[in-house]
Amino acid sequence: MSKYVITIARGYGSGGKTIGKMLAESLGISFYDRELLRLASDDSGINEELFVKADEKVKKSLLFKIARKAYKGELIPPDSDDFVSNDNLFNYQAKIIKELAEQENCVIVGRAADYILKDCDNVVKVFVHAPLEACIKTLVDMTGKSEKEIEKQILSIDKHRADYYRYYTGRNWEDAKNYDLCLNSSQLGFDKCVEIVKDYLDIRFG
Repeated sequence: MSKYVITIARGYGSGGKTIGKMLAESLGISFYDRELLRLASDDSGINEELFVKADEKVKKSLLFKIARKAYKGELIPPDSDDFVSNDNLFNYQAKIIKELAEQENCVIVGRAADYILKDCDNVVKVFVHAPLEACIKTLVDMTGKSEKEIEKQILSIDKHRADYYRYYTGRNWEDAKNYDLCLNSSQLGFDKCVEIVKDYLDIRFG
């Protein structure tokens, strides 16, 4: 099989991260999620905590909502006042994602990786989702929190992810046209989702 990268966008509570880990383990390849923040910090020299604070979130000001900073690949130099801006933090994460895609087979979760690698022919773009009720049940079972509290958390986190994605890509995060595969994890189960992606890899890359 030729070199490939699997990107996974996921609704909160859908199990996308777990499915990504299972995929990476089954395929014997690397898995990247929050590790990207450390790698971007090491590469840029910017404190990792700043990457953590900006991770998959956008500011709430009207100006920030109106502005659209679709990623184009530029890095802001260290002598600029904007060197540690959220935009440049994203740029460094994107740089790391592109380098990983060139160097190795891997699974990358979140961070608009599907868009960053949109011009690469070796990328399989996956969106994992599940009905709200299923996500609530999953997270209630995991955390012991109330259904009302979990529902509020899901809606908030998914909104942050959608805003983040739209800001840096100009696209709708849940639009099926962005992805090769859209998988309902509550109907398929995690194991079947892994099987489907692996089957797709075999069909596409041989």
